[in-house]
Amino acid sequence: MYRGEYRRKCVDAATAVKQIKSGDWVDYGHFLCSPVTLDDALANRAGELEGVNVRGVGYAGLPKVAVADPSGRSFNYNSFHFSGGERYLHDRGGCSYIPVLYHEANRVYDEGDMTADVFMAQAAPMDESGFFNLGIANSFQYSQIRNASTVILEVNKKMPVCYGGYGEAVHISEVDYVVQGANPGLVSLPRTESSDVDRAIARHVVDRIEDGSCLQLGIGSLPNAIGRMIADSELKDLGVHTEMLVDAYVDMYRAGRISNREKANNPGKMVYTFALGSEKLYEFIHRNPACASYPVGYVNDLHRIAANDRVVSINNAVEVDLYGQVCSESSGFRHISGTGGQFDFAYGSYHSRGGKAFICLASTKTDRTGTVTSRIRPFVDHGTIVTLPRAAVQYVVTEYGVASLKGKSTWQRAEALIGIAHPEFREGLMQEAEKMNIWRGKRRSGAGVALSLAG
Repeated sequence: MYRGEYRRKCVDAATAVKQIKSGDWVDYGHFLCSPVTLDDALANRAGELEGVNVRGVGYAGLPKVAVADPSGRSFNYNSFHFSGGERYLHDRGGCSYIPVLYHEANRVYDEGDMTADVFMAQAAPMDESGFFNLGIANSFQYSQIRNASTVILEVNKKMPVCYGGYGEAVHISEVDYVVQGANPGLVSLPRTESSDVDRAIARHVVDRIEDGSCLQLGIGSLPNAIGRMIADSELKDLGVHTEMLVDAYVDMYRAGRISNREKANNPGKMVYTFALGSEKLYEFIHRNPACASYPVGYVNDLHRIAANDRVVSINNAVEVDLYGQVCSESSGFRHISGTGGQFDFAYGSYHSRGGKAFICLASTKTDRTGTVTSRIRPFVDHGTIVTLPRAAVQYVVTEYGVASLKGKSTWQRAEALIGIAHPEFREGLMQEAEKMNIWRGKRRSGAGVALSLAG
């Protein structure tokens, strides 16, 4: 029924990107739905176009438009959330960050705060009903599609078809041009081995998870450690309501820990808004009715998160200062990732009945010169962005313990956080806390603080 319309709209990539004019705003698909063939074709117009503004979300690799035009005369590249490639570009002046609370991203398009002249993304092949599944990233792509003047889809036969509640597909009638892509395999994130520090942090967190809890995990070696620990535990009837679906959920599901039976919202379903991991994950979500993809405005809605009981939110941070401010997106003026949904889930999980919000980080970091510094800082460095204000933070976890901050005064927060800092840095942190007028305890040895506060 729709094949004729499909054939009429099929063009090559060079023809499709001819629709883009100087000064246009062009939105790219998110994460692994970012255009590849179309990006390459648009990059070939460097020098011909001027002032085209491109917006991406976690582009996998390096967007060709930014590489082809490092001067920024033809293409000005921006991102809502940095990938490693976008971070690399930012360090060289080739990418700007767009601040957003992830749960508000659909709204900024739906209410007209942002629009695009052209939207381009990878999608799965059209089905018999005329729909292209948007694959691993529901996110806020459909809001961008509805508010774009021109929609161009790049078909990738290897894109998983991800079932969802809504916003997971676009109909041929809403698409202006279809391009047959090169069908690249989805980027598989390298397996990150968990360290002893990761496992120590994971134990502190997993010990505080109850049967029937509803989980939200971030990405990296720590969530993998937590997932493996839960898979090997006796926990049961866990639920999933998370912005990001990662490999750890597959391990927990296959171990029988996840049933989704006790969720208030979408019982029986693992709810997420985008997936990023290994081939194991992509095979798991393909046409799997146990998984449900929704727009981020649904998944990260503060009240919807809180509606589930015992929500456990587990996220990483770059550093935490003695006031309890959490910095998760930049280190000084160097932007690293983005706000993402950390605020959404920290707030929503705390307001869940029995909910817990954990911010996890190793107590130290080692730079390229081998210098070791504390990630529990006296105060935020110049230029560093605060992702979570101190009043929104519940638990901070390092390998040395858990600091509970809700309801604590500034001196109590300082004591609790110093108690989970690396022992070698506790004395120096106490000295700084005294200068900051947030220290009320007697000067004690680092070991004494650890025993009295974190034990």
